[in-house]
Amino acid sequence: MKWLQFLTPTKSIDFKETQEMIASAAADEIIILDVRQPNEYKQGHIPGATLIPLPELPNRLGEIDPEKPVLVY
Repeated sequence: MKWLQFLTPTKSIDFKETQEMIASAAADEIIILDVRQPNEYKQGHIPGATLIPLPELPNRLGEIDPEKPVLVY
């Protein structure tokens, strides 16, 4: 997929590391990117997460600040 090049280098982190990263960062220091579908997002999401469904990601990459770490789920 062409969008993958914009999310590199990548690193997988576990739930505990994710919680720590979110807790230690100010809201404007990281991007929490939810790539699920809108109905899944409505059912529950991480507070502050930005919804960009995976099929829309290639056309919406400009909405993601490349200077900030991005947590994708």
